[in-house]
Amino acid sequence: MAKLNLALTVVCFSMLFLSVAQASNFWDDFMVTFGLMNGNVKFPGPNVGDTVKLGLTTQTGSGFQSKYPFMFGRISMKIKLVGGNSAGTVTSYYMASTFKKWCELDFEFLGNVTGQPYILQTNVFVEGKGEREQRVYLWFDPTADYHEYGFLWNQNLILFLVDNRVIRVFYNQKNLGLLYPDYQPMYIYSSIFDGDSWATRGGREKINWAGQPFEASYTAFDVASSCQVKNSTGFTDIHNCYNKLYRSWYGQAPNLALGQTQINDLRWIRSQFLIYDYCTDLARWNGSVPLECAKNWP
Repeated sequence: MAKLNLALTVVCFSMLFLSVAQASNFWDDFMVTFGLMNGNVKFPGPNVGDTVKLGLTTQTGSGFQSKYPFMFGRISMKIKLVGGNSAGTVTSYYMASTFKKWCELDFEFLGNVTGQPYILQTNVFVEGKGEREQRVYLWFDPTADYHEYGFLWNQNLILFLVDNRVIRVFYNQKNLGLLYPDYQPMYIYSSIFDGDSWATRGGREKINWAGQPFEASYTAFDVASSCQVKNSTGFTDIHNCYNKLYRSWYGQAPNLALGQTQINDLRWIRSQFLIYDYCTDLARWNGSVPLECAKNWP
């Protein structure tokens, strides 16, 4: 029994070490893009770089991006959204390439009037074409504490994750002639900006600037299980990322298809929290929805 307890202790310690090791300091992988000189970017954590706050004022919003793009993997960070009356504000967290026909994976958190729930909008762009919006309510208050938001991206699918729960899947369906983001490395971005022309109730609710600065807080930046591309104009780094993909846990079974728990999560999201889905907007598509939709909901 003593040996068993010791073994369990070692395993638990190893898991804790792994968890701690995966969270990087902001400055390791990211840089501020705007808002710093206006005082809208703050570092309030116990160690500089553990926590970052992005603010929005009448002067400007603020934002950051990764120093390099990434190709496949699991990428996440924890965010605590703007509290109180955040109507008209948009907090974005997304991945995007810099190609002329770019690829992009979006989380956009649409602010609310006090007492009303945030709306989370996701979207997928492939070679410059988006129009794949889905909107959901969250099952918790995203302003009360940090929650983890992330992507799992491999050769078969892209998962949108909230607290490790799948809220959306986008499959590689090249066999049907559909495009999939599998050759463009993508940078990680986040920002907070003025979206009151469209974000809250279609722009009917405007920002109340008396509440400025509007601040979102970020921590636990995790890019450990991914592949950084330092030279995206050449093919060596991208080729290396493909090699890493097929050797890594995120590019092997069971992560190449949805598991039953993930299927259950998506069915729960669809039945309880889905507000808008481009796949069911028949008027938008003149009655013929995009071909990819048949597989992207279980």
